[in-house]
Amino acid sequence: MSYADGGGLTAGGRQHRELFERRVRPPEVAERLRVSRKSVYQWHRSWRDGGPDALVSRGASGSRCRLSPRCLEKLAGFLEPPTSP
Repeated sequence: MSYADGGGLTAGGRQHRELFERRVRPPEVAERLRVSRKSVYQWHRSWRDGGPDALVSRGASGSRCRLSPRCLEKLAGFLEPPTSP
């Protein structure tokens, strides 16, 4: 799979990478992105150790859905608003 806009990085990942490549200090990155310094230091360490690929999104976190397709269909039916006559 190819990514035309930055090697598979999310927009946020590209911004982190670009700030790190421009040697913006982590506390300033945290301020600009309005996130904790701890998160930025973790991102910076990942970027430093693994390069831009280390900032690629891993997708949604959490457990995978264990409902069968049939159960998902039934659930969707329960969640749909009732139709008016």
